[in-house]
Amino acid sequence: MGDVSDRIVRPTDNGQTGIIDPDCRLIGLHLYDQLFKVIPFDNKGQLKEAFNIRLEELQVLDIKFLYGCSKPTIVVLYQDNEDARHIKTYEVSLKDKDFTEGPWAQNNLDDGASLLIPIPPPLCGVLIIGEETIAYCSANAFKAIPIRPSITKAYGRVDADGSRYLLGDHAGLLHLLVITHEKEKVSGLKIEFLGETSIASTISYLDNAVVFVGSSYGDSQLIKLNLQPDAKGSYVEVLERYVNLGPVVDFCVVDLERQGQGQVVTCSGAYKDGSLRIVRNGIGINEQASVELQGIKGMWSLGTSIDDPFDTFLVVSFINKTRILAMNLEDGLKEKEIEGFSSQVQTLFCHDAVYNQLIQVTSSSVRLVGSMSGELRNEWNAPSGYSINVATANATQVLLATGGGHLVYLEIGDGILTGVNNTRLEFEVSCLDINPIGGNPNYSQLAAVGMWTDISVRVFSLPDLNLVAKELLGGEIIPCSVLLCSFEGISYLLCALGDGHLLNFQLNMNTGELTDRKKVSLGTQPITLRTFSSKNTTRVFAALDRPTVIYSSNKKLLYSNVNLKEVSHMCPFNSAAFPDSLAIAKEGELTIGTIDDIQKLHICSIPLGEHARLICHQEQSRTFAICSLKNQPSGEESEMHFIRLLDDQTFEFISTYSLDAYEYGCSIHSCSFSDDSNVYYCVGTAYVLPEETEPSKGRILVFIVEDGKLQLVTEKETKGSVYSLNAFNGKLLAAINQKIQLFKWHLREDGTRELQSECRHHGHMLSCT
Repeated sequence: MGDVSDRIVRPTDNGQTGIIDPDCRLIGLHLYDQLFKVIPFDNKGQLKEAFNIRLEELQVLDIKFLYGCSKPTIVVLYQDNEDARHIKTYEVSLKDKDFTEGPWAQNNLDDGASLLIPIPPPLCGVLIIGEETIAYCSANAFKAIPIRPSITKAYGRVDADGSRYLLGDHAGLLHLLVITHEKEKVSGLKIEFLGETSIASTISYLDNAVVFVGSSYGDSQLIKLNLQPDAKGSYVEVLERYVNLGPVVDFCVVDLERQGQGQVVTCSGAYKDGSLRIVRNGIGINEQASVELQGIKGMWSLGTSIDDPFDTFLVVSFINKTRILAMNLEDGLKEKEIEGFSSQVQTLFCHDAVYNQLIQVTSSSVRLVGSMSGELRNEWNAPSGYSINVATANATQVLLATGGGHLVYLEIGDGILTGVNNTRLEFEVSCLDINPIGGNPNYSQLAAVGMWTDISVRVFSLPDLNLVAKELLGGEIIPCSVLLCSFEGISYLLCALGDGHLLNFQLNMNTGELTDRKKVSLGTQPITLRTFSSKNTTRVFAALDRPTVIYSSNKKLLYSNVNLKEVSHMCPFNSAAFPDSLAIAKEGELTIGTIDDIQKLHICSIPLGEHARLICHQEQSRTFAICSLKNQPSGEESEMHFIRLLDDQTFEFISTYSLDAYEYGCSIHSCSFSDDSNVYYCVGTAYVLPEETEPSKGRILVFIVEDGKLQLVTEKETKGSVYSLNAFNGKLLAAINQKIQLFKWHLREDGTRELQSECRHHGHMLSCT
């Protein structure tokens, strides 16, 4: 390692440049005006002592090493005092530690020339990329062609001999430049438009017409160049996008879905790649398939046997019918009938059972069906005058609540349903669970029961139905789902309430005792709890308006939000076509998808096609306001600045206010004032004139949102740029150039409002925030 800095010289205005000789004889650095630092290599490839060589040229725009030279040779693109641009070559003499005159030079190039591309053998020479022309230059040839006005930002070589280059410009347009030649003699240049990409910062041609476009202003892309154009005349096909949040120039934190989970909305990208990005933390669902289904009341996955690793059937229950969807590799999900199932009634519960059987519980009976034959093997009917209200089951047991506080326990045999025990409780049952969490995966020793009226959760032993534990939950919200589960060797009883709260208890499997009571809020709607397995780890899915996955780490329960809106039901669905998947019922839709392994950031992009610079959210109007600029393709004023109003759910533009020529939005804030219940957007601006070093004029604009439109209420001229705005005791505080100024919301005699200066503080430095 070494230090290449120099202390008594001025850093270059056009950025630092580092280049390597194609024959690996030295490294060149242009870090300071009129200095070129040389770091030679020795015969073993080790770096030798660096030295500086003085450059005559002051305004160096680009500098590159040339190919095919006996001595290390650089080509320098520079601008003289009259703003004319030229190129000059120098040979680097390592022995004398100085420059000698190069083999050629070229004067009076395109006024916009800014990029040099050295050409490898056999052609050698250099391409000079300007704003209106592209030229090829060497010791014995000069060829130039006109191009559409543009600023080339990146290039990538296609062929090893340097006869074709991809050029990306400031507007994201991709061109192919072809050097026509006969052997080593260049005969001309041709350029062809290929299509549009992100604004390129780097271009790398990979192989087989596949190109990586890296972008600092938007998402990087992997693209394919097709032989034939599409309907829009583009040869570019985007294969993949790589998310890039930067550059982030502003952001705000909001709860867009009112789920108690903050999300960051950023102003990302620049120019045509400008966008809003919604960034939130949670567990993602990768959708594999979906179908529209209204009114789902429950879902269960079934296999052909309890030992089958894959699920075959998905049972979907509705208010007055049951549909069975079967999975196969060829056709996906297809509706199927199982002869022994009752399909014209609502199913309360389903489960795989021992001896290759299936259990279906309806309001009138428990049906035992052969999983292979589909035939009804046995049926237990509810007692006369009673109906089954709540049910749960596992592979060998069924537990039912039949109204009037009756609790009935059945066991499953080979074609037999046996009523083993029943008891009557003093109140109605609201929910049940007998999920096995002991040593036997098919049999549970305990049953969890949620109760109406006394708002309690109880634990009963099986098969005798003796009460072993009772916990009063308090309040007036009934338990709507209970679940026995085990995480990291610790047994838990989870009890979900109808208001979105969840209680968890540690459960003693020997005594049924409930301890270590804890309560958390997951949402605002009733919760349905189901277990599922992901990567051989048990997790619990809480389906509600804010879906949550519950898991354990270091023997502590953790809760992660799932990036879905309201979920009513969920069941695991591990089919051959969709392994380790979940079936999820949302409003009007059934989705099958896989779940992310861990919680991570999820980013949603809202392309704007313009550069958003400032953003503010207003909860009362459910809108965002942004200050943005858009580059115009033609006209005297190349930039237009706007205040845009966006709906905070659809992110569509719903209203626009155009700023004056040369007027920039500098600050934005949502606030209310004393003695006024309305909420306003306040925007601070500056007039950025070319002849001024610091803005001397600006405005404070006050808008109200009415009927989804931005309405200008009042404006206040300022003597400088309004760099920052903030609410202060029912008034508006503004940072204007070197002063802080306080404005009050004054009511005129005619009933209109205006900003009136109340006091100010002058400083000696810019007040930026």
